[in-house]
Amino acid sequence: MAAAAAQASRVVGGVPGHAMDGATPCGDWDLRTLVNHLILWTSYSAERRAHGESVAEDLMSKDFAAGPGFAEDYAAQIGRAVAAWSDPAAWERELGVMGSTTPAADVGAMLIVEMVLHGWDVARATGQEYACDDDVAALVLATVEAQGELFRQYQGFAAVYCCRKGMRTRRSWTAR
Repeated sequence: MAAAAAQASRVVGGVPGHAMDGATPCGDWDLRTLVNHLILWTSYSAERRAHGESVAEDLMSKDFAAGPGFAEDYAAQIGRAVAAWSDPAAWERELGVMGSTTPAADVGAMLIVEMVLHGWDVARATGQEYACDDDVAALVLATVEAQGELFRQYQGFAAVYCCRKGMRTRRSWTAR
């Protein structure tokens, strides 16, 4: 989680100065919507989830990217989230997710997926490089394979698209 969070924080740090209404790889989401989603779920919600709580309702519609220091604020908040998840007990409880009881370890893995996939999306939208190490990439792949169908039910993931021909290894995680 710490490695994925560091990359997400670095990429968000490269956002200031970019047009917040610019296109992203996330369908109808502009850069502001994507950045706000990333900030909300991978830092504020992530910290609360580590403590067995849900995200505070007042944060659901907050424009985190509106302030001039949003990237620095995100770096501090995602640091608090990672610190909260560093407690082994955070990974061992059951959490309520979308009306179901879910192991915290599964929630933690999905938070890492959010950090990586949307970190890549932000990098792509802003012309930044993005890379994750092989261990993080393997965890993301395993999590998406294990939980992808659940998240498709809630429009969190698109339909499966597979193109094995020409598939690259680790380098395919790098936004160009």
